[in-house]
Amino acid sequence: MGYDRTIAVFSPDGRLFQVEYAKEAVKRGVTCLGIIFKDGVVLATIKPTTSLMVATSAEKIFQIDDNVAAVAAGLLADARTLINNARVRAQIHRMTYDETIDTWNVARTIADRMQISTLYAGLRPYGVSFLIGGIDKSGAHVIESDPSGMIYEWQAYALGRGAQLANKMLKQKWKSNMSDKEAVDLAVDVITKVEKERRESAIDLVIMEKGSKFRKLSEEEIRKLIK
Repeated sequence: MGYDRTIAVFSPDGRLFQVEYAKEAVKRGVTCLGIIFKDGVVLATIKPTTSLMVATSAEKIFQIDDNVAAVAAGLLADARTLINNARVRAQIHRMTYDETIDTWNVARTIADRMQISTLYAGLRPYGVSFLIGGIDKSGAHVIESDPSGMIYEWQAYALGRGAQLANKMLKQKWKSNMSDKEAVDLAVDVITKVEKERRESAIDLVIMEKGSKFRKLSEEEIRKLIK
């Protein structure tokens, strides 16, 4: 139990149990995914909505700058704090260098903050993972940051409770040089089948293309995509 109660002590087999528990919190979150296509990135998820909830109050896809955004699975309160930190870093970069921040810089900013919380007694790991999508001079990126502070880059990837099925579908259907329409269609197809949610008001989908800014699809645009 001693290894179970503190973040700063390894178990004899080299495990940090609190980090593993944080990853379990991510697995219980609503499914989210990111897909790279020929000229950009698509991020998609399902908004947590009930009949009396104001839909716009539950944000799961966060704009960080004109060219980069992140979608979260897990504890959204933790996500909000980390995103605010990333937004400040993006604005400092813009003011210092007069350009938008690159995607890997954002991913490292978030991951470094997450990793610090695995080192000190009295803290707990952040119970959230992100898919950070963006466009910069080096191209389109989808980068995962998990509660341990580790970062991975993917062509297409999903997090959350439906990740196993979603990643299986992405592995079968994703292809290089997809068009923006093919990527959006794939994102909607995967998210509606995994979450079994076909209301356009519940689907949150963002597209970022080379030469254009962060754009969230409207309910009308999503309605046309749901078959």
